[in-house]
This record gives sequence, structure tokens and C-alpha cells, in this order.
Amino acid sequence: MNALAKLNFKTVTKSNTRDPVIARREKLVAGLKEQKLVFAAALEGKDHRIERHKWMTNEVGERVSVQTHRRVRPWFFEQDGGWYVQCRYGARVIAADGTNNAVFVKTLKEVEPVLDAFIAAASAGELDTAIAKATQRQPRLKPGSAKASANA
Repeated sequence: MNALAKLNFKTVTKSNTRDPVIARREKLVAGLKEQKLVFAAALEGKDHRIERHKWMTNEVGERVSVQTHRRVRPWFFEQDGGWYVQCRYGARVIAADGTNNAVFVKTLKEVEPVLDAFIAAASAGELDTAIAKATQRQPRLKPGSAKASANA
């Protein structure tokens, strides 16, 4: 106990000074910037891939870190004679204007200004309510329960 007696002990709780709204906003802007890289690769007819490290077992049975590539899926797709651009937060699509979930443009080259507009709107905080709505968890209802039949 002599070693511990020399130390100065205090009780502390770690304060979370980072605002969750700003953290969500920065996450969305980072995703949109990555989509600009996906767009640049799509113009060249390529897939945008990012490097990731993965632990695998080799032939000898040792666990080793292996560098692999993961394809980043685009938030824009071709349909109805044009291109639709969606803004996503994680796996969820954000209704940026409150009701609609995509922007329609005629050509692939018009996708970049839409991504720029999404970045500007996210940086200015215009998409904060849409992000908050997308991050809310929906209650899971079991089929056949009284609540599920009341909502039908």
C-alpha cells in the first residue's frame, strides 16, 4: 500500500464537450466529400475503392493484418432517363427538403453541383432537422400484436 499512498486520487467524470448536432453534421459532410470522389471515379467509368485493414488467418494459422479494398457505393443512380441523387446518413436516406428523398438531374455531369449544394446545406446546418429525423429509432412492432394491428 505504500506505493498507492504516494498517489493523488480524485473522483472525476469525463465531460462530453462535443455537440452531437455538429458531430452529425461533420459526419454527413465527410460522406458527401467521399461521394465527390465516387463521382469523379464514375466519370472515368471506374469504381471508387478505399483501403481497409482486415485480420485474417494465413496458411500457417497465424492471424495477420491484410490490406483489402472496399468499394464505396454511390448515392446517385440512373433511372427514368436521368440521374437521381440522394443524400444519406449512414444507411438511411435523408428527405433533404422534408418530403422528397432525391434530386433529379438529366446528365451525370449535373450530379456534382447537387453534391456541392448538399455540402453547403449540411455545413450551414440546413439539414440538421432531417438528420435528427433520420437518426431517430423507429419502434419495432411484432406482427400480430395489438399495436401492430392498430397502426395498420
